[in-house]
Amino acid sequence: MNGKVLGMIIIAAAALVGAGVWWTAEYAYFEPVEDARIELTRVDGTVEPILADNVEAIDRETSPISYRACFETSQSDAMLTETYEVYAGAEPLNASRGFACFDADAIGEALEQETAIAYLGRRDIEYGIDRVVAITEDGRGYAWNQINECGAAAFDGQPLPPDCPPAPERN
Repeated sequence: MNGKVLGMIIIAAAALVGAGVWWTAEYAYFEPVEDARIELTRVDGTVEPILADNVEAIDRETSPISYRACFETSQSDAMLTETYEVYAGAEPLNASRGFACFDADAIGEALEQETAIAYLGRRDIEYGIDRVVAITEDGRGYAWNQINECGAAAFDGQPLPPDCPPAPERN
């Protein structure tokens, strides 16, 4: 076989595999979450749903940090900050390109510029993973799962910070 033909076959195969990997990472396994509720943790530690309209959410079973949601709320910033636990260190993660309402860069910028506030949705949705909810001044909201400090230490095999519950046994 001619070297040019063999090279073209290898390049075409690599391009097809690359396209398949990209498609899988961006679109495969994501499913819409039916009846998604937006919950926040009150300053007393109880978790309750908030008023949320036009909720769109996606998730996939293959990763505990794949959850993303977009919504609208009519609840005021003043009421939210007085009632619910503010979340320090919120870092929105990119969503699938197919979930256009969630722009992690824009959400992160709004948090930095303090035109959005991040709240604790629910601590330890799964060990070491918190649900974070950010709400902008105009009532647009976004939710995602984020690794907390206990999870970061446990997943890296480091000693857990003193206030962390014991990590579950790994199989």
